[in-house]
Amino acid sequence: MYIDQETCSGCGLCLPYCPVGAISLIEVGYVKASNAEDLRRHKKAVIDPETCTECGTCGRPRVVRCPTHSIREEPDLLEGPRAVRKYFSDPTTTHKLTRVPGRGTEEVKTNDVTGRFPRGRIGLAIEMGRPVLAASFRDIEKMTRHLARLGVSFEENNPLTQLMIDRQQGTFPEEVKAARVTSAIIEMTIPEARLEEVLGEILALAQDLDTVFSLDLVTRFAPDGSLPILSRLDALGISYRPNAKINLGLGRPLADA
Repeated sequence: MYIDQETCSGCGLCLPYCPVGAISLIEVGYVKASNAEDLRRHKKAVIDPETCTECGTCGRPRVVRCPTHSIREEPDLLEGPRAVRKYFSDPTTTHKLTRVPGRGTEEVKTNDVTGRFPRGRIGLAIEMGRPVLAASFRDIEKMTRHLARLGVSFEENNPLTQLMIDRQQGTFPEEVKAARVTSAIIEMTIPEARLEEVLGEILALAQDLDTVFSLDLVTRFAPDGSLPILSRLDALGISYRPNAKINLGLGRPLADA
């Protein structure tokens, strides 16, 4: 995103709407004050391209009503390395580089029919940059490389996995590592017996990251309706939110379709 300096009035209306604080006002000279001979400082709004995640929020007319319509999108934004910012930050964009829409997969919501999380296995999702801080691909790669050394298998139908150049190493193309995105979700499944080991490694690495992340865990209820895994999370010192996405198990498995 960029702001047309020829038409920007410097009103500052757009500043509070940027979720990553990429917009600021800078002094560009002096103009005559209205109805006076005195000069006043004139400012324009600018977008820092390194901080901007290309989420498109500032350019949506229903969100920011720029009085001079000065907020624009680069004509070739969806081409080249910078496009990865928009693919992971703007939910209205269709992925071209990753070939997978969205920041993660729909598997959690459709497990009734996909059976991706059978008994004995746990799904893990690490939402890098969430809540509302953003993350660089350098930090995302720190996490994926660390997980790769643990021998986890990354989810195939995930845009981050598709973007990797080496899944065994958890690495991404050099040209995207400087990109910052609103958030990106690393997804995997692990044997239930490895829960403490893998979560311990994730929490230890958190101290070396220049961002935040949200941790998602997917498991199945026991036949009696209990969730034994909760006591294991308590033992690890991990607090969990009481709200969750619950799959009722009413779908027809694909194998039976």
